[in-house]
Amino acid sequence: MKKNLLSTIFFSAVSLISSADELKVTPLVTHTELGYIQTDGNTKTKTFNIDANAKKAWDKHEGSILFDGQYATNDTIETKNKFLTEINYDYSFSKRFSFNYLFGYKSDKFSGFDYQTYTGPGIKYKAIETKIHKLSFEGNILYALDQYSNIEYDANGVEIAYPNPNNTPIVTIVKGQKQDYASYRLKGVYNYKITKFLKFNQELTFRGSFKTSSVYFIYSKSSLSSKLSDIFSAGLGYTTDYTHKPALGKKHTDTTLTLNLIIDY
Repeated sequence: MKKNLLSTIFFSAVSLISSADELKVTPLVTHTELGYIQTDGNTKTKTFNIDANAKKAWDKHEGSILFDGQYATNDTIETKNKFLTEINYDYSFSKRFSFNYLFGYKSDKFSGFDYQTYTGPGIKYKAIETKIHKLSFEGNILYALDQYSNIEYDANGVEIAYPNPNNTPIVTIVKGQKQDYASYRLKGVYNYKITKFLKFNQELTFRGSFKTSSVYFIYSKSSLSSKLSDIFSAGLGYTTDYTHKPALGKKHTDTTLTLNLIIDY
């Protein structure tokens, strides 16, 4: 009797250890898009962009991190300096519903914001999940913080725009204000496997303030990718970044068209 009990405990422990080991070897999935353009001669420009994400799942949990950045120069003078990073945690209640927690940080030196950050819980719903079509929706309640950039003026009271390529002396600095508020974010992602080698992806997010309807941000990314091998693909992407109430002197919409090498591993 005692031996049977010890054997049961031993094999149960082995089973638990084996299960834990199975969770540890869950593969890390990564997706990276890279683009680079350089010109020399009459014009000297450099443009670089990276869009990368990684995710790992274990049991009912899934963690993911995203990084999207662009940097460009014209004759060594910055013309673009922008990046966005988001960290997500999901806990699945069922095959379609999951709890989500989001943390995001965005920096764009040409937008009039030093940075924007937001964080909060939400729900994710997989509306369609087939081999050809995938459609999911997310909704989050967030705490948001926007830090506006300092405004700099020369001796004549004229604003000096970043990156100040002429090195104009700065006489007056008006410190950028900080604004925090309760907000929300809605997100939809659609994936369409057109053929075995061709895929279309559409992502759309809307982030707004509960207090002021004039404060909201829209982000859209459309992409088309063609498989070159098991790991490599070629992709074409178009993003639109819209701010309804931009910083003083800045435009509402910022768009980017990229041709990328994609690495899936």
